[in-house]
Amino acid sequence: MHHYLAIALGGALGSVLRFAMNEAVSARFGRAFPWGTLSINVIGSFLIGLLAVLLVERWDVSPAVRLGLMVGVLGGFTTFSSFSLEVVNLVQNGALLRATLYVLASVSVCVLAAAAGIYLARTSLGMS
Repeated sequence: MHHYLAIALGGALGSVLRFAMNEAVSARFGRAFPWGTLSINVIGSFLIGLLAVLLVERWDVSPAVRLGLMVGVLGGFTTFSSFSLEVVNLVQNGALLRATLYVLASVSVCVLAAAAGIYLARTSLGMS
């Protein structure tokens, strides 16, 4: 039961962080392109790669801590559903090039960010 609580608390924190960051990025760069969601998903992808090594391979943390951070915080922070809706909205508004660039950037940059997190964790800890 404590795993569920850790995930729920982490998810609440991650969701609040996502909302705050999206608002800050949108205020700075506008809403014509979904920079907030893209940056959130890139950061979250990097962090999950980093934590996958640190929490699973390096540090001895309880399953509740690992689940609370990786499933809860990062699951609440990143958002595939917002990404999907933003792509549909861009397409419906006739911004096909923006929608295509957003899809390509989201997938490629997020995968690279996850790989970078794994690489950074392993090299900084002398694990590679």
